[in-house]
Amino acid sequence: MTSIRQFLCQSGKSTMRSAVYSRLLVVFCYTSGICLSGDWPGWRGPHGTGVADGVGYPVEWSPDNNRLWTTDLPGPGGSTPAVTGDRIFLTLNAEGDNRLMCIGMDGKKLWSKTLGAEVPGKHRKATGANSSPLTDGTHVFAYFKSGDLGCFNLDGDPLWQINVHDKFGKVTQDTLWWDLGNSPVLIDGAIVVSCVQSGPSWVAALRRTDGEILWKVDRDLDAPEEANQSYSTPGVFRNSDGSQTIVVLGSDYVTAHSARNGSELWRVGGLNPDGEKYFRSISSPVVSNGIVLAPYARGNTLTAIRLGGSGDVTKSHVLYTNKETSADVPTPVIFGDRAYICSDGKRNRGQVYCLDLAYGKTIWNGQLPKSRHSFSSSPIVADGKLYLAREDGTVFVVDATSDEFQVLAENSLANELTVATPVFVGRRILLRSHTSLSLIGI
Repeated sequence: MTSIRQFLCQSGKSTMRSAVYSRLLVVFCYTSGICLSGDWPGWRGPHGTGVADGVGYPVEWSPDNNRLWTTDLPGPGGSTPAVTGDRIFLTLNAEGDNRLMCIGMDGKKLWSKTLGAEVPGKHRKATGANSSPLTDGTHVFAYFKSGDLGCFNLDGDPLWQINVHDKFGKVTQDTLWWDLGNSPVLIDGAIVVSCVQSGPSWVAALRRTDGEILWKVDRDLDAPEEANQSYSTPGVFRNSDGSQTIVVLGSDYVTAHSARNGSELWRVGGLNPDGEKYFRSISSPVVSNGIVLAPYARGNTLTAIRLGGSGDVTKSHVLYTNKETSADVPTPVIFGDRAYICSDGKRNRGQVYCLDLAYGKTIWNGQLPKSRHSFSSSPIVADGKLYLAREDGTVFVVDATSDEFQVLAENSLANELTVATPVFVGRRILLRSHTSLSLIGI
């Protein structure tokens, strides 16, 4: 999509922008070979941007319409499922243990494995299994609040296990006030885990096959009380030379690290210019089209950063910082030349923004139906539609290609606490609440 963005940016003709974008988007989607959906390797989908592959996903459903099955889970969990082939992986806590469970696409349990003892969630919405599992199609990785990180093959055979908190630095209620929320991410040949807290903070890469620590770098930055704590997941992007870069948000900075050895490549500060306390970060960075979007300040700012450079690039690479059009918990999604944000603050809960990615201008915004329930799940774009799951399990579907706010559907299966993000594979949608897993399909 970079070529689309470049064309639009260079044209400078705002009156033609929407029409050109829509036509190019249609051509791209139907000629690029991404119309057949594949796996869902981790929390933010196949590209790490919140965009699903494939077309033909359901727009409307209910308990009696387009619901293929629902299976009850043996314990709570806030993680988003991962999928490869016909296997669904999810984490939860049951009977005092951390568990990784595998369920078939028919809703039947295939296996369940224990990975250390549960450390219960502290927040009412949280559990000891908030971090989402990860799969590369051969292995599945699971990470828990206890610090236990393990790898299994697709049949559930254990391959390796490590407690990264014991290895790299203890995580306690004094160093991370709430609950572990970040998930591991894939890089070439390895997985990456980060920990940003009021204690030893670090980023580490472990080899997929045997868990060997390939590198570990410290990330201790000077931030005020609780502002030095982060629950966000790193972003990963591939450079033109084939190398990969890891982007980490927290402690009032965005830092970029080489996937080869973890060394810091560049950083952007200024996210907390007044040195406010309690600016912990939850929403994660998202990287696409040469831009990093970094939500911060408890949902009060959204900073866009141009990729590249070295050292401190705060003055040279920050494209814009928007106030208001941000989120505290849900992570934005980038689709083509647009960014979508679902706000979750008390005064703007359920406000949805569509932004011009390159310039930060609002294309449209609209208010979803008011409710006492907020949004913790992150939005997903699938087949040109924006899906937003509220904490009571209601899922709204909004037209992502329109130049105005248009709600297409409002769907609910049951009033169940939902913080996991919907998963889109093979024209079907997985919806995970704290207590159940459902498959939606036509």
